[in-house]
Amino acid sequence: MKKRLLLLMVMAVMMAFISCQENESIEAVKSHDLALFEDNAGNGDIIPGQYVVVFNESSFKFSVPKASSYNEKLNEVKQIANVYLKSVGISYELKQIYGETLKGFCAKLSDEDAQKLSNDKGIKYILPDRMYVMAKPVPQPPAESTPWGITRVGGGATYTGAHVAWIIDTGVDLDHPDLNVNASRGYDFINNDAFADDDNGHGSHCAGTVAAIDNSFGVVGVAAGATIIPVKVLNRRGSGAYSVIIAGVDFVAANAAPGDAVNMSLGGGVYEPIDLAVYNASQKGIFFALAAGNETDDANNHSPARVNGTYIWTISAMDSADKFAYFSNYGNPPVDFCAPGVSIYSTYKGGGYTTMSGTSMAAPHMCGILLVTNGNPKTSGYVLSDPDGKPDPIAHI
Repeated sequence: MKKRLLLLMVMAVMMAFISCQENESIEAVKSHDLALFEDNAGNGDIIPGQYVVVFNESSFKFSVPKASSYNEKLNEVKQIANVYLKSVGISYELKQIYGETLKGFCAKLSDEDAQKLSNDKGIKYILPDRMYVMAKPVPQPPAESTPWGITRVGGGATYTGAHVAWIIDTGVDLDHPDLNVNASRGYDFINNDAFADDDNGHGSHCAGTVAAIDNSFGVVGVAAGATIIPVKVLNRRGSGAYSVIIAGVDFVAANAAPGDAVNMSLGGGVYEPIDLAVYNASQKGIFFALAAGNETDDANNHSPARVNGTYIWTISAMDSADKFAYFSNYGNPPVDFCAPGVSIYSTYKGGGYTTMSGTSMAAPHMCGILLVTNGNPKTSGYVLSDPDGKPDPIAHI
């Protein structure tokens, strides 16, 4: 008890002068050295010696106002994390800091020190960091000449609203001629810079379904011409640490406006900190379109697909005959709608175009719908052959 009281007193004194210090840049709290591990990692693999830690906020003095800048919030959490970890005698290396959707960090820790933290009442969660590795695209026939899904959901008109779409993925082709990308507002959490270009292709494909420009070539998106902001959390292999994905959600929560739409065509096994970050971000009035997943499984077994909330929509996939895709996850809740996800033609890296299948392709249809309808999607019938016996409504503008 005395130790906790002393720690709080130290933090209170420390926070009294944080506001007088020069703000550190966002780059100062982000570091990665996972390249060798990533090349051999499988989806859900534990990253040795690395942990995601979420504070029990009632146990610490977080005093930076909600209206403060994102960097001020990150720096406060970083300062508190440093004081706290040193006070309990733990050796560590901070890798990520979270200050918007949750208060916490990712750090290199010994297993013994991680166990020590797990017994501290000031810690809400401490979980091994894990890898997310994107599944290979589902095999499909040759690309179609037009994106049938855009027509099926009633999209294709040029977007005239003021909101933007945030793509949390592998980045986006920043100079694709069929995309309207605002690179200056994005961030690359893989290389720690603002140049969130796509060296995989998945993120660019999702972006095109959301908002490809209605022009004389290529394809057209649901909310044609809407501004795309890339947040790169996955590398060229489609891999990324869960801790980095959380950082991407935290960044979006700090920078997006209510009414903006976020596409998350990624996910893995149950991981509470990701769920918490997505839920808390959505409570700011930011719309989230989440892929249900491609495991032919109950979506309740996957994060962030299983998250429910007023501004969150989890999307299953169907084919052009309105039949439930064989690979799609299911379950009501959390699945809210079904959308086109088989043989979807869209933009790709390097200024190209390609066809892909997956719930990763279904979610962007909903992301575009959310922009067009300001978060009030409609339905157009129900998907056929839904394996849970409760047919998902088909999303429509």
